[in-house]
Amino acid sequence: MVYLLFQIGADRYALEASGTVAVEPCVRLKHIPGAAAGVAGVFDYHGTPVPVVDLSAMALGRPARASLSTRLVIVRYGGEQLLGLLAEKAVDTARYRDADFHDPGVTGAPYLGPVATDARGGIVQRVELERLLTPEVRAVLWRQAREVLA
Repeated sequence: MVYLLFQIGADRYALEASGTVAVEPCVRLKHIPGAAAGVAGVFDYHGTPVPVVDLSAMALGRPARASLSTRLVIVRYGGEQLLGLLAEKAVDTARYRDADFHDPGVTGAPYLGPVATDARGGIVQRVELERLLTPEVRAVLWRQAREVLA
């Protein structure tokens, strides 16, 4: 399978590319009042309000760095809903087989999956997209996004 590679801090992560709709430069986001921690805002994508989660803010408590390699990754979440992910250094892809990934032996955030070692000897951890948002956030996020852009 093909994975989009990105970084959170100094660590490398992989997101399965099959659910990716687009990888775009960052855009100006509209703030969502009362949104959960890590929610960066919302933007209009071809007439559809798309909430955006900042992966660095979720994991490290600081927003993604503004740089040319920070991208807005638009994915399908939970079927047909679109979700934006702010990801640093999201400019490369790699192929991995399921067998390449192994249990890291430690428990982290619920969305962090198994790890693989790449050709350069570095560790890459898979992000499990469907576990990224808590049930509480999923219950309100798209409604909040629609209300802000209405």
